[in-house]
Amino acid sequence: MDSSVFIASFALADYVVFALMLVVSAAVGIYYAWVDRSRRNPGNFLTGGRKLTALPVSLSLTASFMSAITVLSFPAEVYHYGANIGFYGLSYLMAMLVTSEVFLPIFYKLEITSTFEYLELRFNRATRLLGTLLFIVQTVMVHSSVTGMNLWGVVISTGVVCTFYCTLGGLKAVVWTDVFQLGVMIAGFLSVIIASVILQGGVINIFSDSQHGGRINFWDFDTNPLRRHTFWTVAIGGTFLWTSVYGTNQSQVQRYISCKSITHARFSLFINLLGLWLILLCSVFAGMCLYSIYKSCDPWTSGLLSALDQLMPYLVMDILGDYPGLPGLFVAAAFSGSLSTVSSSINALAAVTVEDLIKPYASMSERQLAWISKGTSLLYGVLCIGMAGLASLLGPIFQAVISIFGVIGGPLLGLFTLGILCPFATSKGALSGVVLGLAVSLWVAIGAQIYPPPPEMSRPLSLTTEGCNFTMTDSFSWTSTDLPTLPSSTTTAPVLINTNRPALADWYSVSYLYFSPIGTIITISVGLIVSVLTGGRKLNVESRLRLTKEDTSLYYLFKIIKDGVSTVAVSEYHI
Repeated sequence: MDSSVFIASFALADYVVFALMLVVSAAVGIYYAWVDRSRRNPGNFLTGGRKLTALPVSLSLTASFMSAITVLSFPAEVYHYGANIGFYGLSYLMAMLVTSEVFLPIFYKLEITSTFEYLELRFNRATRLLGTLLFIVQTVMVHSSVTGMNLWGVVISTGVVCTFYCTLGGLKAVVWTDVFQLGVMIAGFLSVIIASVILQGGVINIFSDSQHGGRINFWDFDTNPLRRHTFWTVAIGGTFLWTSVYGTNQSQVQRYISCKSITHARFSLFINLLGLWLILLCSVFAGMCLYSIYKSCDPWTSGLLSALDQLMPYLVMDILGDYPGLPGLFVAAAFSGSLSTVSSSINALAAVTVEDLIKPYASMSERQLAWISKGTSLLYGVLCIGMAGLASLLGPIFQAVISIFGVIGGPLLGLFTLGILCPFATSKGALSGVVLGLAVSLWVAIGAQIYPPPPEMSRPLSLTTEGCNFTMTDSFSWTSTDLPTLPSSTTTAPVLINTNRPALADWYSVSYLYFSPIGTIITISVGLIVSVLTGGRKLNVESRLRLTKEDTSLYYLFKIIKDGVSTVAVSEYHI
């Protein structure tokens, strides 16, 4: 089969379902462009006028987390390596707590549009510009390939619709299309899961097959940092990773600071947490379904597929191909993930470009800035479509580069943490820390590409073709490459281990989930040392730029408990 076999197998109903998803998304952009036509200012376009409520923002946060990568690669990860990525659930919880108590209060009370405005207020303009440029590079490179597919017609149509509603409707359109797209994504997931459960005779049979196949491998508490996935790598590395996403990444921060109160903003984070857990549960169980169905005849090692991320679409055509509309629903789910992720990125890129690179250097009216915001949204949309095409041509090499750019989040997290939690951190310390943190994390990531970890550290689980009863004549090839967020995704080509490994090879083989902690810790450590040496102890930082106990909800919780205990004690004394 050629690379468009999945779409070529569509019935009319499948095309209708997919097209309907695109039409509804575009209609939301048109609606908000019309409703807000009299309020053309950058604040309304980029932050929704700060009048959004917790529920739609929380659903938007969840939807932007979930891309086609989640729909395709997470189940394949469970199929090949086991379900211990379920520990992400703990890292999500820790990330939401840290974000709610540390980063949200600062960004919300400053009423800033771009998170990088904070860096200039706290340090200097050079720090702000460096942070902005790192974010732009990271976002454009990473989100250019979130489709995970090289079906050109679908990629372009999706990109055009996404750019259309982002440019017309701004943040409100992005949030409400995310709400719709999240429903489509969950429906697509559930259609596959329900069909698999029926086919295999119940949930218990799927769990039993997964248990016997070693896929339920939660109880792995090995502390070796070279191990790809254990409780510690996923819980600790994942906490740093997702805190950098929710605590400092413009795409996520821009949403929750658009809420009408800090209480709504906090609620949006924790409602979003429920959504993250639901998506994670669906992903893990879908991976178990994959293994239960193909435990005796693996389509990948048998040559039917060229990459593991093709397993989910292959399963869809295998068990849902006779039900018109359902394959289309799955494709709509995958591309809804792409739309929500790219749209959040386009809006965030427009925000940082206007607020950090244009507004400080040019005197313009609010109306002019509003039009520039729309123009930059259009520009970044076109750029993402072009980069998606480039990614599909360059394949795994380009996607290896994308995985390297993923380490930028760790140093940026360290930079913001220095400003918020370390009152004696200076601008020299901040710049020195983030530059060195970025250099080391990039060094480790590049080394990991040259000297990948040995199989005993990644521990792929066994797959078999003993139950296959067919003659291979062609291959299913929906996508031509693996997906970027799973740095150790396996392809049909064997992993070549360099026998002349240098002394630092083990350092390079550290779990990819520790890239973010390495960048964060080095940034903070170096930043503190340089700050102390450059007179940081004499620094007097405004209280609004650092975290105080009154900023946290825990302070008021403890105060309520303390007051309650005091009241009880007084009552007992009088009795």
